[in-house]
Amino acid sequence: MRGLLVLLLALWPALASAQGTASLVADSVTVDAAGRLIAEGNVEAFYDGSRLSAARIVYDQAADRLSIDGPIFLQGPDGEIVTAERAELDPRLENGLLRGARLVLERQLQLTAGRIDRIDGRYSALTRTAATACQVCDGRAPLWEIRAAQVVHDEVERQLYFENATFLIRGVPVLWIPAMRLPDPTVERATGLLVPRIRTTDRLGLGIKLPYFVTLGPSRDLTLTPYLSRETTSVEARYREAWLSGEIEATGAVSRDSLRPGEVRGYLFADGEWRLAPGRTLTFGLEASSDPDYLTDYGISDRDRLTSFVGYAAVTADSLAEAHLAYHRTFREDEVDGALPPWEGRAAYERRMAAFGGTLTFGGAAEALLRTTDGTGDLARDVARAGAFAGWQRQAILPAGFVLSGGGSVELGFYRIADDPAFDRTVTRVTPAVQATLRWPLIARGTGGTAHLLEPLLAVAWSTNRGGAVPNEDSAVVEFDEGNLDALTRYPGEDAREDGARVAVGLSYTLIAADGTELGLTAGRIYRAEADTGFDLASGLNGLSSDWLLSARLDLPLGITARARTVFDDDLEFDKTEARLAWASPTVDLSATYVYLPVARSEGREESIAEWTVDGRWQVTPSWSLAAEGRYDLSDARPVTAGFGVGWRNECVEVDVSISRSYTSGEEQDPTTDFGLEVSLLGFSAEGVGAVPPGRCRN
Repeated sequence: MRGLLVLLLALWPALASAQGTASLVADSVTVDAAGRLIAEGNVEAFYDGSRLSAARIVYDQAADRLSIDGPIFLQGPDGEIVTAERAELDPRLENGLLRGARLVLERQLQLTAGRIDRIDGRYSALTRTAATACQVCDGRAPLWEIRAAQVVHDEVERQLYFENATFLIRGVPVLWIPAMRLPDPTVERATGLLVPRIRTTDRLGLGIKLPYFVTLGPSRDLTLTPYLSRETTSVEARYREAWLSGEIEATGAVSRDSLRPGEVRGYLFADGEWRLAPGRTLTFGLEASSDPDYLTDYGISDRDRLTSFVGYAAVTADSLAEAHLAYHRTFREDEVDGALPPWEGRAAYERRMAAFGGTLTFGGAAEALLRTTDGTGDLARDVARAGAFAGWQRQAILPAGFVLSGGGSVELGFYRIADDPAFDRTVTRVTPAVQATLRWPLIARGTGGTAHLLEPLLAVAWSTNRGGAVPNEDSAVVEFDEGNLDALTRYPGEDAREDGARVAVGLSYTLIAADGTELGLTAGRIYRAEADTGFDLASGLNGLSSDWLLSARLDLPLGITARARTVFDDDLEFDKTEARLAWASPTVDLSATYVYLPVARSEGREESIAEWTVDGRWQVTPSWSLAAEGRYDLSDARPVTAGFGVGWRNECVEVDVSISRSYTSGEEQDPTTDFGLEVSLLGFSAEGVGAVPPGRCRN
């Protein structure tokens, strides 16, 4: 029968200097004439979170030494695992020698050595070492391994130091490195090389990116990435810093290439946020590029407008104060920087309170638009506006379940307009408005817990604009959707407001099933006493009656979602239309989007747009994955972008191969193709090995 012996430190003076209690479990425990403690048969020892198992342990009190016969299994308090055939250690397992040993870190990286020396409880020096995260099978070399004359593991700094190292693939040497340092798998952030990336494009040729990560403390880091090819020499950089009250991130690059010989090209993007006090936030953003093509040439972004800004917001339960200043730059061929306008600023304050049985909201705002082009007219006009508003709303539930809400508001605006003779230099405008909305929610319960909600809607509104005409700077893009069917105005800004009396009618239906299925439908239309000429034809809101609005949403328990919205007239001529279908599951992420936008000169669209966009990823097996994306222009019957990627990973390697193609609209410009290749050796990074189980060894 297996015996149990618990040894207290008080009984063994050699262990009295250490803290904690040592416990020993064995089939047989004896003390010989020399005072040596001998434990044999299924021996297990526990000390300060460490666990040691062996066939035989001999403790020599006079020499303060443990002699251990294997097979030996040692697990440290941090999860580190060591196996060996024989060991000579001190009782605290801090110093000593292990022969025929193997060290396993975080169940990922295994290092096999002819001998391991334990030094000061901090270092493990491995001699004649082979390191790999791959499955090791008898008679076959692992997929990759690093052989070194010596490897030192610093448990405090959590670093691995290799000397005279050779990298092998299936036992074939491919690279010799005299010395290198790598983080062990427990490290979340460590200075060193990241995964290289090979990139091939039609414009820049074959190149390689070699990112180097630098830790600058627990909350700051810097990544420098040289990008080398025959056509370019570039250095990319990313800086990140976080603190208790904010964070900042900046990315940029500097390049010299054959696309623009003799020029220094580059870009800089940055954004940050500071939480000055509870509810008070300061934010900023910076976007700059040396030329219109740099971002697309280097695969950074396809944006053709850049915005830099600084903003402040103070939010409480009943008030909002904000300020915003922005600078815009355009790379579009049909736009001029100075006419965007490039400078735009705004400051506003809003507050609400309970009053007269309802909610009273009031506030004020000031904003300005500054253009830098010379001349007069739309491309040179400067506008400044100061205004105030007050509104009151109340809601009541009437007999038979009717819900009635209503209220009124008044807005006062003072405009100063320069460099545009089409408008008076100063304009004062007053806009009073009233509105009442009646809803009748009808609920029915079906079999199996299914719920049905049918809600008719009737909204009556009136407003008028008193004062001179002003340019419409902030309401050029108008949407008609289920969110503003019963709104007082469909214009998103302050410069334009709906005029006259109007009535909105609508009907919505919602189904909620017990299995998680949800269906929602909304239809509606707006009727006016007088036509509103401020709306563009494409908005569907012009005329005495608007177009019909129809929207639908569907959520299925299998992870399938669908959204659709369209605006059409009595002749079934469709205006703005959009639809999205998505499927999300543990192995599949798939989405498809369709958008149709008719001609709208007020929105800067001289031709209609109809596009399909598809984006998907399929985890075929735990090791293999496929990804694809694409955009197709139905109006011009041509592809816009296309991309395809293949990923493969096992317990120790991850490979990603991608190809993308961007098509241009100009006949003289050829499409560009971008190839990407990334190979990651798992086991040395904080990302770990992942969920891919190791393969099986076959005889």
